[in-house]
Amino acid sequence: MNWKNKENKNLLRAILTLETENEAERFLSDLMTEKEIKEFTKRLKAAEMLMEKIPYSVIEKETGLSSTTVARVAKWLGGKEGGYRMIITKLHHNTSIQSRR
Repeated sequence: MNWKNKENKNLLRAILTLETENEAERFLSDLMTEKEIKEFTKRLKAAEMLMEKIPYSVIEKETGLSSTTVARVAKWLGGKEGGYRMIITKLHHNTSIQSRR
């Protein structure tokens, strides 16, 4: 993906301006279809499950994703970008902080 492209950079900037869950919900609802949101939600769940070493067959059954998609998520999870791993780590860190409050 070419994130140097002006339009792509603009999307990144837009995401970075979001400050609340409500703002994120409103923006993502306008940006993506309900089907796309559900698909991305399933992929994130699959990535979390893969990090927990849950078998592909269980992930497929629980998320409804195809084996090809689960394999693709696994590839990205272990890839050089590290986006899934980074966001899951941040999510779990923030969740543990909030649960301690």
